[in-house]
Amino acid sequence: MRAHSRVEMQRKLARRGHTPEEIDSALARLEELGYLNDLSFAEGLVRLRSKSRGPRALSAELAQKGVGRAQADRALASYTEALQMATAMRQIERTYGQREITGYREMLDRVGNRLLRMGFSTTIVRSACRAVVAGASVQPEDPAPPAAV
Repeated sequence: MRAHSRVEMQRKLARRGHTPEEIDSALARLEELGYLNDLSFAEGLVRLRSKSRGPRALSAELAQKGVGRAQADRALASYTEALQMATAMRQIERTYGQREITGYREMLDRVGNRLLRMGFSTTIVRSACRAVVAGASVQPEDPAPPAAV
């Protein structure tokens, strides 16, 4: 079991044959009780998936799950550039493994496209590759993004 966005829950109930009136009533009650909250859902998804994805991929996933643009942006605000760099560097180290690093260009060729597909910006990809080539290492436990108030 996992949290759902309002749109996901609406689709799920509709697939199970409930009428639109029943769905609206159920969703209103779930929101009233605090069980259904798109912002909270978005923040949780960003917190969970930011360990392996960039903000572009997260934004697309939130949109696919029916989270509004404003709520997605608020949830992604906690995914700072520093956290993105740490995640990208971890992915490079995981992908590049124990291979000898011969230079920035080779690393960029080997892992750059993969990081772009994972949703990282070109700026983060290039900076992370440069940092790994320069010998910077990722902290074992980066602080989790702060919870929204």
